[in-house]
Amino acid sequence: MASDVRLKEQLPRLTDRIVAGYKTADSIHYLGHCPLPNYDEIIGCLEDLKEILYPGYRRREGLHIGNVTYHVGDLIDGLHDKLTRQIARALQHEDRVVTKVQACENNEDYEAKGQAMAIAFLEQIPALREKLVTDAKAAYDGDPACKSIDEVVFCYPGFEAITVHRISHELRRLGIPFIPRMMSEWAHKQTGIDIHPGATIGHHFFIDHGTGVVIGETTEIGNHVKIYQGVTLGALSFATDTDGNLVRGHKRHPTIEDRVVIYASATILGGKTVIGHDSVIGSSVWLTHSVEPHTTVTMEKPRLRIRADVPDELKPELNYSI
Repeated sequence: MASDVRLKEQLPRLTDRIVAGYKTADSIHYLGHCPLPNYDEIIGCLEDLKEILYPGYRRREGLHIGNVTYHVGDLIDGLHDKLTRQIARALQHEDRVVTKVQACENNEDYEAKGQAMAIAFLEQIPALREKLVTDAKAAYDGDPACKSIDEVVFCYPGFEAITVHRISHELRRLGIPFIPRMMSEWAHKQTGIDIHPGATIGHHFFIDHGTGVVIGETTEIGNHVKIYQGVTLGALSFATDTDGNLVRGHKRHPTIEDRVVIYASATILGGKTVIGHDSVIGSSVWLTHSVEPHTTVTMEKPRLRIRADVPDELKPELNYSI
């Protein structure tokens, strides 16, 4: 049965209604001459960066010491141009949204600022690699199912998430707005691991399994820390000002000191909460206060109760540990 062409006559009226809504509900569209950062190009920069951080594991095969310099140089040159352009757009966006400056009419040279920030970031790549080497080693050392570092780089979502975090955190530390959050939320979508780019994380960090992990903006994590799936390092409450608006910029998330292990589905909340070094936090624990170093925190052993049509004396007594 052919479609009814007459029904298409209502589409222009529908278009007018949709466009009219842009004038009344103006908070979820952007119609302007100053372009926003381009999402696809930002993710493309991430992929280029991972190609540099992990040569031979990603797109380009057949790399060796004789051709890797040309390959990396070409990537760095392209990243310089792309990051300069995207950072300039992010700076314009920040002025428009935060400081309310008419960025397109502002004579400030966003391109020059973007280039300086791009160069400053690219200079940090060797240091990023050094820290990521420790993260890969922590994953290999911490998981008996892992057969090689290659498996970590190819397969582990926790390592993918921390790679993107190391990149986005460095961009944020340099004062680059908007782009770090775009990167972290892309990684969140890809891995199920949500790490805010503001979180500070030490070396030898391992997220095992990873799904459902949440690490908030002001979290501080020390060295040689290991966490499992479902862990939340979050805020206990959100302070508000006299007008009821959220107070931003203060520490809301916990501090995890060195050599702490946090098992699956544990929740640790609050900016004043400190988990002392060499502590172990058991599964499903809910913590809103600090614990001293060398502390083990676990849930009481629950008891399973099974209803069945058999006498009580025939039911086995079942206990399990979380």
